[in-house]
Amino acid sequence: MQTTFTPEQLQDPAIQRSNEVLRTCVHCGFCTATCPTYAILGDELDSPRGRIYMIKDMLEKGRPADEKTVKHIDRCLSCLACMTTCPSGVHYMHLVDHAREYIEQTYKRPLSDRALRWVLARILPYPTRFRLALLGAKIGRPFAGLMPDARLRAMLEMAPKTIPPVSRNDDPQVFAPQGDKRMRVALMTGCAQRALNTDINDATIRLLRRLGAEVVIAEGQGCCGALTHHMGKTEESHATAAKNIRAWHREMQGAGLDAIVINTSGCGTTVKDYGHMFRNEPLAAEAAAVAGIAMDVSEVLVKLGLPEGKKQGLKVAYHAACSLQHGQQIKTYPKDLLRRAGFEVVEPKDSHLCCGSAGTYNLMQPEISKQLKARKVETLEAKAPDVIAAGNIGCMMQIGSGTQLPVVHTVELLDWATGGPVPRALTKDGEMQVPLLR
Repeated sequence: MQTTFTPEQLQDPAIQRSNEVLRTCVHCGFCTATCPTYAILGDELDSPRGRIYMIKDMLEKGRPADEKTVKHIDRCLSCLACMTTCPSGVHYMHLVDHAREYIEQTYKRPLSDRALRWVLARILPYPTRFRLALLGAKIGRPFAGLMPDARLRAMLEMAPKTIPPVSRNDDPQVFAPQGDKRMRVALMTGCAQRALNTDINDATIRLLRRLGAEVVIAEGQGCCGALTHHMGKTEESHATAAKNIRAWHREMQGAGLDAIVINTSGCGTTVKDYGHMFRNEPLAAEAAAVAGIAMDVSEVLVKLGLPEGKKQGLKVAYHAACSLQHGQQIKTYPKDLLRRAGFEVVEPKDSHLCCGSAGTYNLMQPEISKQLKARKVETLEAKAPDVIAAGNIGCMMQIGSGTQLPVVHTVELLDWATGGPVPRALTKDGEMQVPLLR
């Protein structure tokens, strides 16, 4: 794609990077075939190619973002299926991230939009605040139908039936390996996950220790910054990301780390991009070092070598989170691990399509999100599984709100298969709720 940025514009590192991305695009349109919003809405402007044209026009002219551009950029899930499909290697993620930052700087949203984004940015990245908000939402849930705003209804409906107890495993500490130490890793405990489902980190710690990893919960770590990063709130996202970089780099410089383990794939995609995010900042070297050893939990488990298990008699429908299969290009590891542990693994039709969660997308674009959820649940249930597994808490909450089937994190099943407790989602009053051969 030909661009016409001036030499002065190209002095801006963000414009320079966007120019590189834009010039890679050859207008082929392959991206439209895998774009979830284009599949539902059928509007070229709601496809990656359409958004690329709009971003190019906005940035080249240096004009403030307008309502039309904002509407179509806001509808983008950042599922990154377009990046998997693109034959030219267009790095759409960096382009749309820049566009969102530019929108945040140049466009004044309606008051209701500004208020919603402010609330989400002040609550979701903070586990204690999020827990209090979930409690309030749980109380208000019966009145969701009375809410005139679909986004407010979505916020109330998101509240889980039960709010898990606080896990002390998320506090700064070191967990010794069982047996000989084979690795020393830092576990990212995250933010929203600590309020929505504490079993995931607990299962991850047990599993890693069982396989010989010393697990560090680094002091000072917190939200990865993704939630505010995708709202274009760069200053806020970089502030939280910088805390992680400093916390993990201290461990790297101290006793050392073989990996930073991330069991929320949306966070993993962001942490692995820290090197780019901080490339022009004082923390550039530290950020690149941290990003260089960031791994999804499935990558670490493959390195450690999960023992082969006996048949579990459980059919698992594996949902591939977009941030894992497209953002990190990890496609086979979770399925391979589940099969190795003894589970029967099936995949839904159109497994490349997003479930509609996408961070805060299900709260800010609830109507589109619900359509995507319905499609995803239908294809998963069509496989007649006993349980649905995913590697991202957002996907788990989204899919779980649309099905009666139990939804668990992949590591919960792997932990159970190697000696851990039965995942809570598979039990009721202490009794198994799915058929088993064991």
